[in-house]
Amino acid sequence: MVGVVGGAVVLGVVTGCDAPPPPRPAPGPGAGASKASKAPPRPEASGAPGASKPVAPPGSAAGGPAPETCPEGGVQLREGFGDAAMGLRVADIELVNCGTQPYVLDGYPEVRLLDKQRVPVEVAVVHGSDGITTSVPSVDGSPQRVELQPGQAATVALVWRNLVNDSTVPAAEGWVLDVRPRPGAPRVGLELTHSVDLGNTGKLGIGPWTAAAR
Repeated sequence: MVGVVGGAVVLGVVTGCDAPPPPRPAPGPGAGASKASKAPPRPEASGAPGASKPVAPPGSAAGGPAPETCPEGGVQLREGFGDAAMGLRVADIELVNCGTQPYVLDGYPEVRLLDKQRVPVEVAVVHGSDGITTSVPSVDGSPQRVELQPGQAATVALVWRNLVNDSTVPAAEGWVLDVRPRPGAPRVGLELTHSVDLGNTGKLGIGPWTAAAR
């Protein structure tokens, strides 16, 4: 509406259906959020390449126990089967080729017996069971050549009596075997879970190396 007041032109505002619409508000911080792309999933949750995985400790497979160390000579000892009756003891000791090359044995090992402090026990080590018992096939067999491929094993049988026949002589007991498997080879030790309880007989019989049953 236009009017004249005292010679001046005055403009007035007319409200009604012809009034222009109010200005649109400026976009706020959340404007367009619905059109924005979603954040990609974290690699750890999706299993996609780059996801973090448990790390196995050095020397083990998938977190399992570390493999057993092979000694310098490429062989290791372990206890086998044993039998005890009426004071007579028979036990098998296994020698395993843990190396990467064939290992040849021929004849008898050189055996020493040590106590818990690793002090040598006074004992006569003899080939066969003579003077200990009548006959033990695994101890009294003939020597033979045995070739062990990696992972294969041979056995040597031991025989002794747990007998105290002199009360003035202390009973002897061995807890460690110290073995040279063949001439010139490094010695190999084995801590026993069952002692070689000799009493005071002072004698240990050993057999030749034989191939272990496969």
